[in-house]
Amino acid sequence: MTVRYDQLQRLGPRGVWRPWVGIPMLVVMVMAAQLVMAVVVSLFLAVSGTSGDAITAKLDGDPVTPSFLVLVNLGWAVAIPAVWLVARALHGQTPGWIASVVGGIRWRWLLTCLGLSVLALAATVVMASVLPDQGASGVEMSGELNPWTSAARDFLLVTLLLTPLQAAGEEYVFRGYLAQAFGGVAARFGPRVSATVAVVVPALLFALAHGLGQDVPTFFDRFAFGLVAGVLVLLTGGLEAGIAMHVLNNFLAFGLALSFGDMTEALNPSGGTWWSIPVTLTQSFAYLGLAVWAARRMGLTTRADSTLSGPMGGAILEARQGRV
Repeated sequence: MTVRYDQLQRLGPRGVWRPWVGIPMLVVMVMAAQLVMAVVVSLFLAVSGTSGDAITAKLDGDPVTPSFLVLVNLGWAVAIPAVWLVARALHGQTPGWIASVVGGIRWRWLLTCLGLSVLALAATVVMASVLPDQGASGVEMSGELNPWTSAARDFLLVTLLLTPLQAAGEEYVFRGYLAQAFGGVAARFGPRVSATVAVVVPALLFALAHGLGQDVPTFFDRFAFGLVAGVLVLLTGGLEAGIAMHVLNNFLAFGLALSFGDMTEALNPSGGTWWSIPVTLTQSFAYLGLAVWAARRMGLTTRADSTLSGPMGGAILEARQGRV
């Protein structure tokens, strides 16, 4: 028997209470890990000679500094092991079964998706260039280049080295654990309801997690991103497509902010206009179409063999692959 990605938790230990315990447990663990990261970054700054007041100014996020961006990125990066621990403790899953239906990251597929993301973002930039101003949440490349400074250098290094971990962390939480948790809870109502809940609820939480003070166009952009990433998880059987799109999307946003805009506005966009909606839809549908087409061309495995994804799935899979 084969099962969809959002049903993988149901192959572990029984108990309808498990996801309802796992969700708050994950929230607490992520928040605790982020607090630890704040202490680590603060200690690093203190050891480097930064005063207490300067540390507070660097990490309060107004304005965004390279140190604050490090904190944000590491805060989401530590969500990955938090997801692994909760999935193992409550659902008997080894880490690979959060990544995909084959029990691990499919690296060739991930690299393919990175290329597809570039194509989708290119279409996004073209669409943005022919539409009126989309506001702070849109793609803006007009005006003069920002000067090259030490802060710009530090922002660039942090973006290149840590933003992929931040993007992956958010995908592991929202399209990973939460999709499986809500999909498993809704399974009793049938596969269509389960799939819908597994996509829509995490997408809504993802958008809300970016702040309650968002304007409607900005909220729509994040909600649409979450919907597309969630649909791709079910259609491709893993997180790789969502991670790739998330990484490239953040690279574009931060790259434009470094080149023409402001990093504070990039992290906390406001004043978006309805003209950003066609741009968002262009990226979403272009990437969705390309990823589904490529997955079919590659013959990608999109459902899990239930005999390999239960509590003993990791050991069985490793034995079959000659790792033990």
